[in-house]
Amino acid sequence: MSYQTANEPVCTSAEGAVELLIEPVARDLGGFSVRRVLPSRDRRMVGPFIFFDHMGPSEFPPGEGVQIRPHPHIGLATITYLFAGEILHRDSLGYVQPIQAGAVNLMTAGRGIVHSERAGDDLNTDSLLHGIQSWMALPLEMEECEPEFVHYPAADLPELEVDGVRVRAIVGEAFGLHSPVATYAPTLYLECQMPAGATLALPRNYDECAAYVVDGEINIADQSISDGLMAVIRPGKSASLKAKKDSHVMIIGGAHLGKRHIRWNFVASSRERITQAEDDWRNRRFDPVPGDDEFIPLPG
Repeated sequence: MSYQTANEPVCTSAEGAVELLIEPVARDLGGFSVRRVLPSRDRRMVGPFIFFDHMGPSEFPPGEGVQIRPHPHIGLATITYLFAGEILHRDSLGYVQPIQAGAVNLMTAGRGIVHSERAGDDLNTDSLLHGIQSWMALPLEMEECEPEFVHYPAADLPELEVDGVRVRAIVGEAFGLHSPVATYAPTLYLECQMPAGATLALPRNYDECAAYVVDGEINIADQSISDGLMAVIRPGKSASLKAKKDSHVMIIGGAHLGKRHIRWNFVASSRERITQAEDDWRNRRFDPVPGDDEFIPLPG
């Protein structure tokens, strides 16, 4: 049984401050476009981030929309962050929470949780969905913690202008900003709106760091990073982003947590724990999602 992710993104080496340049793999999830950046063949994680999907932008006609059926997780925390659109979250703890642009849904799976993500109130109108879905591995001592879900409204996330760049702290601390979103290990997650010509020095107080260009084009040293690419910064190197044109950039990073295994929606420090989770899902030992009890068979 393979513990690799099929069709993983391809990485290429680069000189100087950029250790790796990751080109994502495009996925069509039933009319829903996703660019998968992490995990990659040459880089499984950046800090605690073990999964990074750029969702959309996808347009839906009335009556259609994202329909991600109930599925399980263990050993991770998920962060849903939208630039546009709405998703309705339901989980096995009983939470029902719509998320809209600029807000954060933080779901901590721990020993196990099941959730679905479906179109929200915009289901019956022309709608656009665009955002980032990311997973963060949990520290060893937190892998079997009780599952939890917390919603953070957009107004709760701090932002300010740094050298002409609008910086928003989604998770962690940087540039004097302190996000209220809970963390389990040192974690950095920023959204940056960079006008053409602006320069932003990346924080250096994290073990690992990377920049993902949602839209636009930036330079790191003499290397050009266009939209859809992630530049992983070489440890110990200082780096600055310079916008060649108006650019939308996400910065991720944090503490190095050590090796993790990933299989389907499960993350764990041991393959045996993932095998147990697969057996639990196959035999329906996970709690169901109230009001959304559709079952997905275990892939493969």
